Amino acid sequence: MADTNSNSTRSVSTQNSLENNRKSEWIKLNVGGTTFMTTRTTLSKDRKSFLYRLIQDEGDLNTDRDENGAYLIDRDAAYFGPVLNYLRHGKLVYNKDLPEEGILEEAEFYNIPNLIVLVRDKIRERDAKQNQTYMKNVYRVLQCSEEELTQMVSTMSDGWKFEQ
Repeated sequence: MADTNSNSTRSVSTQNSLENNRKSEWIKLNVGGTTFMTTRTTLSKDRKSFLYRLIQDEGDLNTDRDENGAYLIDRDAAYFGPVLNYLRHGKLVYNKDLPEEGILEEAEFYNIPNLIVLVRDKIRERDAKQNQTYMKNVYRVLQCSEEELTQMVSTMSDGWKFEQ
């Protein structure tokens, strides 16, 4: 009968160990008062990032935790969502009402170089599109002699395009 008890004790002990490993895979982050839950695997996607360093058992970051054991991070939760989504999906996924500059700020804070590049490209793309929108064509019909036209063209500033 002693064998049965020791086997059941080992079984319970193994089960508890498996449950602890499963639980430790999940990480709670309290970012600006909002709790996010994710996995160690997700936060380990970029090994140079602040988030990777934060979850290391022998980590060099000394951080506080809230009453629920979540890591406390004093940043804006609205901008953390896109950072976490990037780590989960490898894509920039965010609410279009959220300014890209804020996401860039967070990507730089969390030290995620590939996300920084993606957001900068998105900002450049947005700015180029806005610049194209503001370009307007002004047309004016001119009726004049060749000499008058030559004089007028020479006095106009650069940037004008003439079409016939």
